Amino acid sequence: MIAMDSLAEDSSKRTPKPALEYVPVPAFEDNYIWIVSDSRDAVVIDPGDAAPVEAYLAKRGWRLTAILLTHHHHDHVGGVKALLDSRTAEGGVPVYGPAGERIEHVTTRLSGGDAVSIAQPALEFTVIDVPGHTAGHIAYFQAGDARGTPHLFCGDTLFASGCGRLFEGTPQQMLASLDSLAALPDDTQVHCAHEYTLSNIRFARACEPESAALVRWDDEAQTLRAAGKPTLPTTIAHEKAVNPFLRVDDPAIQARLAAHFGTPIADRLDAFRVLRGWKDTFR
Repeated sequence: MIAMDSLAEDSSKRTPKPALEYVPVPAFEDNYIWIVSDSRDAVVIDPGDAAPVEAYLAKRGWRLTAILLTHHHHDHVGGVKALLDSRTAEGGVPVYGPAGERIEHVTTRLSGGDAVSIAQPALEFTVIDVPGHTAGHIAYFQAGDARGTPHLFCGDTLFASGCGRLFEGTPQQMLASLDSLAALPDDTQVHCAHEYTLSNIRFARACEPESAALVRWDDEAQTLRAAGKPTLPTTIAHEKAVNPFLRVDDPAIQARLAAHFGTPIADRLDAFRVLRGWKDTFR
């Protein structure tokens, strides 16, 4: 039997996890390049442009230790080479990316179920396959930070009140991908890669015009953007309440789609297909 005072002593010797900072760095017109740091070392996710990343790292005095990529689109990978070229004297930086997509400079190729372990800053991710936006799109899930809060980096699969266009995948694939993300813990912080929130809310309100939750969210998002603040991260629980693409089972949304297009909605996949098509042309 282990004495309780021994357990207490062992516990007191454990080094607590450092608090991590999750920063959305604006790029281009509406991208966010996420940086995760322990106030010394930093990981960058989907650096489409090196310049804002370099500027932010220099401002904070952080050292880049790893790059994570979710998919091959240029606005997510375009800055990788410049970030690597400026660090060749430091021995290089590992680049993690999807196994199912052809992306230059990736040193570790990942598929769903793989684990990513980064020493500095101390980060553990599980990889989730989320095809739909692109054929090999992946997401990175951190089960808990120092406070136990989960985090998701989902690229262009899930947005605040929206989801990505289907450039390479099928409605079946995207719906399955969204289902897998919706199954994550409700308190998961969702770090999307674009500030599309206001336009997504306009569409969501067209889908659910009676939603009080969307009215409140619209007011909050408008206030944040007017103050120059991001509307992200969102949470899985919040998206379940206000994101029509996570609500395709809702009878009110299915009825709205049937009325708008004058055709019956057969099932949840049909609802998603019609919903995504409507969003593609919504203005």
